[in-house]
Amino acid sequence: QVQLVESGGGLVQAGGSLRLSCAASGSIFRANAMGWYRQAPGKQRELVARISSGSSTNYAGSVQGRFTISRDNAKDTVYLQMNSLKPEDTAVYYCNADYVSHNYWGQGTQVTVSS
Repeated sequence: QVQLVESGGGLVQAGGSLRLSCAASGSIFRANAMGWYRQAPGKQRELVARISSGSSTNYAGSVQGRFTISRDNAKDTVYLQMNSLKPEDTAVYYCNADYVSHNYWGQGTQVTVSS
């Protein structure tokens, strides 16, 4: 069982930055991939960014060039640096850990971008 705890969300003006953190209770080194997803009101949860065990990354087109995902295996923590935030980035952001045998989710952290 792995627990994921997100932090770093909050209210920011458009154009601002936030850094989200996801601390895992188990080794993220063993995960196939770690990811950040988001869900806005009335919308489906969508992939924002993903980083593989080999540190390959992929991003949603809407955040490409603005967001950066990174991982610190020594701290069992994954980060999402979000720059040039837009009102449409407003959502609950969830951390995901993809292991061979199971998929884990955090409880989510709210990000609100005001115009």
